[in-house]
Amino acid sequence: MTLSVRLAHDFPGFALDVAFDAPPGVTVLFGRSGSGKTTVANAVAGLLRPRAGRVAVNGAVLLDTEAGRFLPPHRRRVGYVFQQDRLFPHLSVARNLKYGRLFARGTPEDFGHVVALLGIGDLLRRRTADLSGGERQRVAIGRALLSAPQLLLMDEPLAALDDPRKAEILPYLERLRDETRVPLIYVSHSVPEVARLATTVVMLDAGRVQRAGPAAEILSDIGAIPTLGVADAGAVLTGRVARQHDDGLTEIAVSGGVLYLPMVDAPPGAQIRIRIEARDVILSRARPEGLSALNILPATVAAVREGEGPGVMVQLRAGQDLLLARITRRSARALGIGEGVDCFGIVKTVAVTRQNVGLIGD
Repeated sequence: MTLSVRLAHDFPGFALDVAFDAPPGVTVLFGRSGSGKTTVANAVAGLLRPRAGRVAVNGAVLLDTEAGRFLPPHRRRVGYVFQQDRLFPHLSVARNLKYGRLFARGTPEDFGHVVALLGIGDLLRRRTADLSGGERQRVAIGRALLSAPQLLLMDEPLAALDDPRKAEILPYLERLRDETRVPLIYVSHSVPEVARLATTVVMLDAGRVQRAGPAAEILSDIGAIPTLGVADAGAVLTGRVARQHDDGLTEIAVSGGVLYLPMVDAPPGAQIRIRIEARDVILSRARPEGLSALNILPATVAAVREGEGPGVMVQLRAGQDLLLARITRRSARALGIGEGVDCFGIVKTVAVTRQNVGLIGD
């Protein structure tokens, strides 16, 4: 899948002017509220007719204002999952799902495969009013998939859910990313969601693209901290499960060494994605001894960014991966932290929570 988006539109007090291209996978539109994320999604879906622009999916042109082309929403084959599920309360889950097939303009996903993919087989006879928020969103996703979309849009589908329901649905979104061929545009301002799901991140601010590229690269970009926010800064590493230990720890092989995490429910060889928050990384110039922390990665300082307060953000290269560490300016000076300096990044095993670990399908 290739996605190409060029949009320009004017609102009172706000001007949208974005352009990006994305490879196959999940393209996340990320930014603060009011940055233009949903506006871009609506323009791609055909719910907004922009002043100027071009949108193409796999070479199929949905919008080209110069050529006078504007496909109406019902002809774009775009499945849209909103924050609120918008299911029909008087219909069963099965009939809600089958409703999506009424609008299929291509070959829809197999009904049984979608049901299994989203884990909703035991819900088919139930009315949607009796479902939890996470269950309702899974049904809404299934209905969209069964409409045979060439592109799936999700506008902050987890925003209305509490943390347990988010934890429930994220693995299904990962399976959707890895097991279907339908490309996905996902709108979010949640860094943990982006770290778990994104293939490509398009970072928006005030209607403009600030950065765009692979998720691991963008999230660990020290220059992206003002948009991400210092509190949410962190890097994404990929690794493979090497071994499950009897004491409840999972050994993960990453390019810079080995990480030990609380039990990850995955077999040896499984590929995973790990978000390590900058505030959970400690630096040492010498390899430490006698620490309770198990995760010690040799690294080289790639960049340093000082904030307005007492904090400093340090970008590290550990093997092929990037890490971020948030330390004080005083500590940085005491350790002589600067670009090119060799050091060790230390991460407490229990600091990496379940919400920051996700599976990647082969």
